[in-house]
Amino acid sequence: MTNWLPGDCREANERFVGTDDAEWGIMNPITRRAAAALVTLTLVGAACTSDGGSTGDSTPAGTDAPGETTAPGATTAPGDTVEVVQADESKLDAVQSAGVFKCGTRDALPGFATLDDSGEHIGFDSDFCRVIAAAVLGDATAVDMVDLETDARFTALQSGEVDALVRNTTWTASRDGNEGATFLQPTFYDGQGMMVASDSGFASITDMDNVTICVAQGTTTEGNAAAEATRLGLAWEVRPFENVDLIQEAFIAGQCDGWSSDTSQLTGLRSVYPDGPDALVILPEVFSKEPLAPAVADGDTTWAQAVNWAIFATIQGEEFGITSENIDTFATTADPNIQKFLGQVVEGDAVLDPGLGLPTDFAYQVIKQVGNYAEIFDRNLAPLGLERGVNALWSDGGLMYSPPYR
Repeated sequence: MTNWLPGDCREANERFVGTDDAEWGIMNPITRRAAAALVTLTLVGAACTSDGGSTGDSTPAGTDAPGETTAPGATTAPGDTVEVVQADESKLDAVQSAGVFKCGTRDALPGFATLDDSGEHIGFDSDFCRVIAAAVLGDATAVDMVDLETDARFTALQSGEVDALVRNTTWTASRDGNEGATFLQPTFYDGQGMMVASDSGFASITDMDNVTICVAQGTTTEGNAAAEATRLGLAWEVRPFENVDLIQEAFIAGQCDGWSSDTSQLTGLRSVYPDGPDALVILPEVFSKEPLAPAVADGDTTWAQAVNWAIFATIQGEEFGITSENIDTFATTADPNIQKFLGQVVEGDAVLDPGLGLPTDFAYQVIKQVGNYAEIFDRNLAPLGLERGVNALWSDGGLMYSPPYR
């Protein structure tokens, strides 16, 4: 066997790295990985070194190089080869193959996700579950709403029990890093507030000293409340409860001076309070940032992009002035931007396919079947008295902004 010098290794490596991109481009991912592995094994087998030693014979003194190198009689692929290949399949492929989207949500938050008299999920989050189904499957009804308790939502996402989480969940650094979740475009920008009894005598959070504040356990609310009390120099006992029903029972029983949560959630809960909404008041201060965003499991960029662009479609649709009611009037539009967005032929060219793995008319299906962002907001949240505020379009001074569809 000819002994290789370190220079020979570098030359061989340069020849490999210099392989024409077009040659690699025609290989599928598995072929490319196999080719890369083959080159690596070849270099190792040729006794390439990288220790910067002498440039002489690479065989150590007193050691005879084998006269013949015999390959094993049979090569067996590692036992996990199939699993590795399967891991390359995106959740997008799995959802489209199954024909149903499993959406992790809830069933008891007015305005966001509740059950109507027929047992159907309704609400802002419920509609965004349908948005994703419409984009991915072309059918807004092809969705399985999976109701999750607060402390089980990330476990359900990580285990694959649900395909995505659309459940008034705040995007934070710790959750991004520790929960195996990739957060996407926020559907609602919120902030934490405080709700008290109308006859409590409290007009501001700063009036609340030596009080008990009740919050939901396992949420960002608990830590935020403690931090706000420290910041203001107030003595608060922050008392966590497992769920909203228990908080309400404790509040009615007089065990809580204040009830703290996302302002949108407080607004929804106030609307169905047993003694009527006038029995409660939400104080004016908002003391945290709570971007409520859908999330998918880490490690699947294709699926994350598909879900993200489903959400963007509702925002861009509003910006274009396209609604579920007037969308078909745009069939003859001369605006190439709208033509691209709706999956139409653009100025005699082909329909734009941006490579997201979605049907080219996904935005049309989203808006036609569910509506644009304004329609979804007005249908579910405006009746509670919530205003658009920072959730207005960027062109109206808000934060809602879609990347360009081109």
